[in-house]
Amino acid sequence: MGDMGATQAIRQPDAADQPVVAFDFDGTLTVRDSFTQFLRWRAGRRGWALGLVRMAPATAAYARNRDRGAIKAASVAVFLKGVSRADLERDAAAFADDVWDRFIRPDALRIWEDWGRRGAHRVIVTASPSLTVAPFARRLGAEALLGTDLMFDHQDRVTGEFSNLNCRAEEKVRRLREAYGPDIRLAAAYGDTSGDTEMLAIADIQGFRTFRDRPDRR
Repeated sequence: MGDMGATQAIRQPDAADQPVVAFDFDGTLTVRDSFTQFLRWRAGRRGWALGLVRMAPATAAYARNRDRGAIKAASVAVFLKGVSRADLERDAAAFADDVWDRFIRPDALRIWEDWGRRGAHRVIVTASPSLTVAPFARRLGAEALLGTDLMFDHQDRVTGEFSNLNCRAEEKVRRLREAYGPDIRLAAAYGDTSGDTEMLAIADIQGFRTFRDRPDRR
């Protein structure tokens, strides 16, 4: 699969006729938004509360303009600015290990694994930062991961900005075409929000809100 960090080297399908299947991550493979949960987990109760206070102007702006990219960038600036890449990768891996059993939808995992047995090239296409989703992608055995990439400075610390556009809606299709060619046709795509509509439109099987199972917490 290669190194799934802030920048992914895209592994191409093994053959021209290998089916490519795209999965949204948050709410599709998982039961909730992973990035918000990661920030909350990492900050702790007090840090999260203080961060929300600092986020108030951005939250108010979001209520007016519904700009998901802007609110996400604000959360990165508040909660992650100045954090080193090494520390963030370590924390992301620990978070994935901690929440996996209560985070991944069992029915989504079954379909994911079924496509794997059928020899598909499985790519996660997510608006969340690729670095924080990477540990999940590795554990799933994903062939590729396309996400929103954090920007790092010359000291390899988070600047508080992103290095590319928020990977949702039309940007998901643009990233898929960039990775696999302008004529990419997906064998299947799975998503759960309007941000997945364009990706689903280029798939033969369009799985919208297909997965509903929640992990057994017993």
